Amino acid sequence: MRMKVYRQIASTILIVALAGVVRGVAQDWSQWRGPERNGRVASLTLPPTWPDQLKRQWKVGVGPGYATPLIDGDRIYMFSRKEENEVMRALSAATGETLWETEYPAYFTMQRSASGHGPGPKSTPVLSNGRLYTIGMTGALTAFDAATGKILWQHEGDADHLPMYTTHSFSPLVDGELVFFHIGGHNQGSLQAYDVNTGALRWSWDGDGPGYGSPIVAELAGTRQLVTITQEKLIGLEPATGKQLWVHPYATRNFTNSMTPLLYGETLIVSANELPVSGIRVEQRGDGWVPEVVWVNDDVTMRMTNGVIVQDMLFSLSTKNSGQYFSLDAKTGETLWLSSPRQAENAAILRSDNQVLSLEDDGELVIFRPGRAAFEPVKRYQLADDATWTQPVFSGNRVFVKDVTSLALWTWD
Repeated sequence: MRMKVYRQIASTILIVALAGVVRGVAQDWSQWRGPERNGRVASLTLPPTWPDQLKRQWKVGVGPGYATPLIDGDRIYMFSRKEENEVMRALSAATGETLWETEYPAYFTMQRSASGHGPGPKSTPVLSNGRLYTIGMTGALTAFDAATGKILWQHEGDADHLPMYTTHSFSPLVDGELVFFHIGGHNQGSLQAYDVNTGALRWSWDGDGPGYGSPIVAELAGTRQLVTITQEKLIGLEPATGKQLWVHPYATRNFTNSMTPLLYGETLIVSANELPVSGIRVEQRGDGWVPEVVWVNDDVTMRMTNGVIVQDMLFSLSTKNSGQYFSLDAKTGETLWLSSPRQAENAAILRSDNQVLSLEDDGELVIFRPGRAAFEPVKRYQLADDATWTQPVFSGNRVFVKDVTSLALWTWD
């Protein structure tokens, strides 16, 4: 069912490029954790030496929410909240000016335990073939035309059946002609596939309610699989049909699974609140699939900070010791090093070919040199005064930083 569109604004704006100052790459950042959904930044122009300061080119108010901004050439797409409505915007990457915005009503009551994180969307949209797909806080599913903001199709959410804490945080994923969403509430819900063009439901898996993490598509033992962490399970499904291939029990005490599986070769690296970091391999035996834990590291645990793989190492932030950076051998799970305690409560971590970029929740961006021997921060920049739980986006010599309610562009030479 299409919900009533509250307001749609479109305008034509003359964009004056910041030639020689801002450099970007087309189709830079199209979904949660980037084009490969693993935190790798392919379009970053690293400076020979990081400058003492970055330059802020602009800052605009966009409303509350944790959705990652998406970058496509000279456009930014931002999903957030505006009073009682959820809003999708297109902005100029050069100036921050609004090109179009589309709103729809999204009334609901926040759980008291999650009220500190605000009512803005927690799910990052996905941009594919000129369309944007979103899941809002109530589970409203929407497809927008990326050129105009027109709603192409929409399914209403259900404000009475929501996940226990921050509501829907699952970031959708497009695979061919299907887009995947996980909707529902505590101990109930469906992982669903919809036709990208029409919004028609193609299949539904009803084996568990949604977690707070997001899925990946991985090839395991020669078979493409949709892999995600639900409220109490790690699962692998056949993307085209939703057929369950395997399931691995994976429950925390408070049902707070919030990680996106990370693929290293054919090993799935996962963690959750109170659970250790584990490597899991899935093998086909006869007519079935069997997941097996191949290594476990009890030194660290990841709650809401997703890690990255750099040179056969897992780099991330553990919630132990009030926030502790760490590096593990991705093959064996062995701890390589631990930083000193009290680094950050949460961090959004990305990587280039030879550097790690971590935006901590207090607005500080830390540049690291990854290594197997020691914790090596290279540079620190304070890029926001408010909390930064949103993933930053790097492209060319640009970094887009979303704090509680604003989006800013910073650059370096």
